[in-house]
Amino acid sequence: MSDFISEEQHHAEVAALNHEIYRLTKHIKDKEQERALSEMPDPKDPFNNPTEYHDYNDDYSEVLPPIKTPAYKISLEPDYAERQKIKHFYAIGGWCAVLQFAASTFAAVVIVLIIRTLLEGQNPDADNVSITTYMKGSSILTSLNMLIYIAANVGCAMIGFKMAGVKASSLVKTRDYDVGKAIQYCTAAMFIWLVSVYISLGVEDIFTKYGYSTEVQDMDGYAVTKLGFVISIVYTCIIAPVTEEFFFRGMLLKVFSKANQRFAVFATAVFFGLAHGNLPQFLLAFLLGLFLAHITLKHGSIIPSIVVHIFVNTFVTVMGELDLSGDMEIVLNLSLEALAAFGLLMLLIFRSKDKLPATTPAQSKRGFAIAKTTVGVVAAFTIQTAYMLFLVFSKA
Repeated sequence: MSDFISEEQHHAEVAALNHEIYRLTKHIKDKEQERALSEMPDPKDPFNNPTEYHDYNDDYSEVLPPIKTPAYKISLEPDYAERQKIKHFYAIGGWCAVLQFAASTFAAVVIVLIIRTLLEGQNPDADNVSITTYMKGSSILTSLNMLIYIAANVGCAMIGFKMAGVKASSLVKTRDYDVGKAIQYCTAAMFIWLVSVYISLGVEDIFTKYGYSTEVQDMDGYAVTKLGFVISIVYTCIIAPVTEEFFFRGMLLKVFSKANQRFAVFATAVFFGLAHGNLPQFLLAFLLGLFLAHITLKHGSIIPSIVVHIFVNTFVTVMGELDLSGDMEIVLNLSLEALAAFGLLMLLIFRSKDKLPATTPAQSKRGFAIAKTTVGVVAAFTIQTAYMLFLVFSKA
């Protein structure tokens, strides 16, 4: 009997020991898996960059599928497959920028020529100067300009979204944004605008000394009819800001941010400046573009940048319509300088809390280093830069 009990106890002890071994083995495996998962890169922060806005990022496994493998380490240099995938997104942005430029520039020329031909056919006795003056002063050119830019900005942005697999609706889901921040950003933008004005005046002075001019657009006599004026105001103050933000801070910033947010901020600012076709507006658009891209990343939405863009365009338009002199002009200039000083304070407060994203060594290999070898990006930059320079030096 005692032998039987001893044998039963032995089996029980063995079973308990096996259970404990199983428990410990499972615990070790769970801990190992937990450790591996903790070491696996965050798909929205694959480069372990605390300065980036991770909520804005897409899942980097779209670019590098192995990133979801436990304990996977991203190499300093991208391999061929990762490099090609990044180039794919950069190429989408570059070729869409080329298409947007072509549609908004050359398509406008073709349509204007067609309308001119029709007007000449209906008015055979009218000379070229009369027809040009009529088209420029009426609502024809400003209406065409508005329709063409709507089609170019929105159409090319939608093409880019489709090719990149990005939902346009995701760009209006705004985080941590209120009226106070809207006022802060708009006044900060006023400081940026005033700085760009002074820089533009200095650049224009340099060009003038050598017989050139940075002013390539003659706006005298443009949209002088009531309808033309109203359409011009609506386009400048509402349509242009909304559609440009949809393209530049919407699609372009998104596809350029796949691996390096800092690169995306500067790249979109450059293309935003070049899209304006002249040096003074390039300077404003570039400086303002840096700020607009920054607040877009911070809030994960184009709504804040649209509000700022509308404010700046409306302010500049109103300023252009004012005809002041004497004491009123002095008061206005002092008011502008005071507003700009307050804007500088708002900008400094913003930048003290929110820095532009920095770049890790691995990201530096995946930003400009890849973009400069992407045909679409190089083509967009070269074509638009050449066109702007052509306009400047052809006015000599």
